[in-house]
Amino acid sequence: MIDFTQPADIVAPQLLGCVIEHGGVRLRLTEVEAYLGENDPASHTFNGKTARNAAMFGPPGRLYVYLSYGIHHNGNIVCAPEGTGQGCLLRAGEVVGGVEIAAARRGETPFANLARGPGNLGKSLGLSLTDNGAPVRITAPDSAPEWVAGPRVGITKNAAAPLRFWIPGEATVSRPRGRR
Repeated sequence: MIDFTQPADIVAPQLLGCVIEHGGVRLRLTEVEAYLGENDPASHTFNGKTARNAAMFGPPGRLYVYLSYGIHHNGNIVCAPEGTGQGCLLRAGEVVGGVEIAAARRGETPFANLARGPGNLGKSLGLSLTDNGAPVRITAPDSAPEWVAGPRVGITKNAAAPLRFWIPGEATVSRPRGRR
């Protein structure tokens, strides 16, 4: 069982290999990124609480869903004590249940790409803004997988911080795969 009251950089590697279930789809998480609230200039909560990011300050173990580039519903799991504003971005996963549903949402794409990248993962799970603040349905693996950490992807602030975690060799991990 994951203790979501821990800081995001502690929770993030524990999420790898976990199966998250939403919208009739189950996927095994293969890549996540930690965002550390007011101590992390890349975090949505760096400048404090707003209407958009309020869910990140809510109870841990819930979803923070936001619209990225006006088209992608990206999902995070809120971590750390309530009021802290920390979370883990769900970057990639392997669809292990509801493949037909995920494929219908994503269109014709190779299997490894169904949930590769935060926007594709959100689409595969059927995330929407109405899921913001909803409890997470997640199951931990029997044993923790091997993982590596490296710089985060697709951001400009605090990008070099080794707060991106992934399972090495997984075809579903988004590119670039980073440095080890």
